[in-house]
Amino acid sequence: MFSPKSILLLSLLILMSKVTTGQLVSSSFELPFPSTYYQEVDERRDPELQRNLEAMINDNYLWKTLVRKKRMSVAIVDLREMANIRYASVNGKNMVYAASLPKIAVLLSAMEAVKEGFLDYSPKLKKDLRLMIAKSNNAATTRVIELLGYDRIAETMERNKYGLYDRFDGGGLWVGKKYAKSGARNPDPLKGLSHAANVDQVARFYTMLAYGKLVDKEFNLEMMSYLIDPEIHHKFVKSLDRLDPDVDIYRKSGSWKQFHCDSALVFGENGRRYIIVALIEDNAGGRICTNLVAQAELALGIGTHPYTGPIDKNKVIMRPATGG
Repeated sequence: MFSPKSILLLSLLILMSKVTTGQLVSSSFELPFPSTYYQEVDERRDPELQRNLEAMINDNYLWKTLVRKKRMSVAIVDLREMANIRYASVNGKNMVYAASLPKIAVLLSAMEAVKEGFLDYSPKLKKDLRLMIAKSNNAATTRVIELLGYDRIAETMERNKYGLYDRFDGGGLWVGKKYAKSGARNPDPLKGLSHAANVDQVARFYTMLAYGKLVDKEFNLEMMSYLIDPEIHHKFVKSLDRLDPDVDIYRKSGSWKQFHCDSALVFGENGRRYIIVALIEDNAGGRICTNLVAQAELALGIGTHPYTGPIDKNKVIMRPATGG
């Protein structure tokens, strides 16, 4: 017979074993998660989530056609278990023109430059960073790019600690032009794009953000403060405003002519803990982004049906001058 003391010890050993193997680790109630739990999305590709994502796309003729023509890319990261994320994407490494979405690369480069003492973290810079992300203000973005220079932005994206642009594996995040009508260009080495992204690398950016892996703990939180509470309520945010008005959204979007992009880290209750990214080349891209959220949640196993409630027409939508 086991004594009560030995039974208690055995139970504790079993509990510790399960915790260390991740079996009991579900999720923290706040972000960022402990960085020790960080996982690379490419190593966490989930067959079931991939099937669900592809089925969701194949069920819509336009989406299926755009994906086949490589004019639509989508990525989803399931963050509900912080020690066991799930990832799926279509056209994941297909780098395309991404309008204002790559401003997240400028934000990261600026934070690195501040930490290294290259930039002064002044009230003016802070104001420009908020304008750049929350309102997608092009003039503010151009001012930050001029402070950094193209080479520093490129070097930050290609650093070993990030690898957010990989010239040997599909490229990624790139900013090689000011957000202005004129000015010199520094096009990316693979496709010659000025403002570029692919969904795999954008998903990695937000995953690193969720686990406190960008710059350091202090500046990761600073980046989160700029990305949360977007002030342009269209695309993903338009849908999430209706699905769950209380959810936290860390987000950057982009629009220019037929190019429509959105990216968000969604963190709240009722299973809404995920990352979603879409890059679309189609005149209907903005509407596709809006409709994509509810369908992506179905693919994740959240909810039972797409939301079909009324739209609040008083909500602020994209301001044409911003390209957001």
